Amino acid sequence: MSKSTESLSTPMARVRGLGAAKSGTGHFWLTRLTAVANVPLTIAFVVIVLMLAKADYAAAMKIVGHPVAGILLLLFVGSATVHMRLGMQVIIEDYVHSEGTKIVLLMLNTFFAVFVGLASAYAILKVGFGG
Repeated sequence: MSKSTESLSTPMARVRGLGAAKSGTGHFWLTRLTAVANVPLTIAFVVIVLMLAKADYAAAMKIVGHPVAGILLLLFVGSATVHMRLGMQVIIEDYVHSEGTKIVLLMLNTFFAVFVGLASAYAILKVGFGG
């Protein structure tokens, strides 16, 4: 085989590193990035939840309303929901073989992740701004 027929990818696709799915390594790196971010954010989340477990209502509102706690909670929700969506996407792509069902499930996965993320962010912001 000559050099030009060794790959079915276009030269531009080879430069971009895109495979058949046209997503390249972006999905891989975003999954790793959110996994690494989730380690300290999950620790912060657990600490905040433990603080909330010992607090009455007014103290809990004050804890979540604190800017550092609120921002850490928002970062945790954002990173965790993105990571959740990416993980479920891989599972759906690997184990659902019907193309129509796969598309519907991928859409539902995205809608669910966006809903969970927005509902959580709304609750944190509502408490944080004293609503």
